[in-house]
Amino acid sequence: MSAPEGQGSVGAVVIIGSGQAGGRAAEALRQGGHGGPIAIIGDEAHPPYERPALSKEFLGDASLAKIAWVRPADWYAESGITLLHGRKALRIDRAQSMVEVDDGSRIAYENLILTTGTRPRPLTLEGSAHPLVSYLRTIEDSRRLQQRMLPGAHIVVIGAGFIGMEVAAAALLRACKVSVLELAPLPMARGVPPLLGAFYADLHRQKGVALRTGASVRRIGDDNGRALVELDNGEVLTADAVVVGIGVIPNVELAQAAGLEIDNGIVVDEYGRSSDPKIYAAGDVSSHFNPLLGRHIRLESWQNAQNQAIAVARNILGARKPYAEIPWFWSDQFDLNLQIAGVPQAGDEVVQRGTLGGGPVVFFHLREGRLVAAIGINSARDVRFGKEIIALGGQVGAAELADPAVSLATLFNNLKRSAKAA
Repeated sequence: MSAPEGQGSVGAVVIIGSGQAGGRAAEALRQGGHGGPIAIIGDEAHPPYERPALSKEFLGDASLAKIAWVRPADWYAESGITLLHGRKALRIDRAQSMVEVDDGSRIAYENLILTTGTRPRPLTLEGSAHPLVSYLRTIEDSRRLQQRMLPGAHIVVIGAGFIGMEVAAAALLRACKVSVLELAPLPMARGVPPLLGAFYADLHRQKGVALRTGASVRRIGDDNGRALVELDNGEVLTADAVVVGIGVIPNVELAQAAGLEIDNGIVVDEYGRSSDPKIYAAGDVSSHFNPLLGRHIRLESWQNAQNQAIAVARNILGARKPYAEIPWFWSDQFDLNLQIAGVPQAGDEVVQRGTLGGGPVVFFHLREGRLVAAIGINSARDVRFGKEIIALGGQVGAAELADPAVSLATLFNNLKRSAKAA
């Protein structure tokens, strides 16, 4: 598809979804000079906020001061942005360019941005509706969980992905007894290579987490108000809270009912535009074409929610600039900061710089002789340079990447000069 034409600055923009992506899109529209109406429709009671704290510092201190708000609550009214709290968009009328809302209103748009995000994948087994079973997506979810994370309480986490492991670390720091149940042989198996999965498994066990891999939950029962988590091997764990983190589902139903193209999210081009040129999508719900990777990808990350939303807003204002960034993600567990840049895959050649468990370490993934991903622990600077090298084509040697005496900044600058010369 060709680049979108400039839309001017007076047409109405409606944003469905009041999370981080929705808030950043509205902010970028106003800052970019959009003078027309902007409305954000969202089912939460809060103004747009960033979600990473919900499984990290907010679990330790459920004060709203720990939440990173996109903008202060008063900013939206002061900026002429209509923020519809606790409202749900029911239907998109593409023929009339209208959104039907659950209060009976219809809101017209010239451009529509879908930032509907994802929802937790539900546990589907007997007893999954037990009142002590919870998920982690909203401020209220995190607050409820914190109220149950009392010293000595037994917290059972089902799923050892990033969210599950972060919750386990936070619960242990609150003097809880923690058990993590994971069907796969290692934690975070979809996001990190086996060596790092094994390292984090050992770390959590050393800290006191009862991590059980290859564990399958059969049912959840009740014992005088406490949850009984029964495994397929017959073992039963008595829990004061059960936290489920087994993945997410993109909220595509509204877009699908409107006839937009769907494939693991709302399919958009490099400008964030869907199969309807008036409708864009950004954040976790979008499957966007990434020119640097040469394919569509759906990302669940803070970086993508923010930066893609900003790019979409600018393109609506006429920037006509592709959104092209190397994916980046992080996770904080205990005193370790894990960062991932790029898209690692099984079968990559892996080069290690540093000693795992002995200080900062970074693993560089090469594919067909090019750097494609960098995974670091307490190595933010190295991962940042790795990310920049990947964006420039990743043409560096394995020996240089492995040698701590070789400056990554120098490798990056050399590539940058070569790119300019070409």
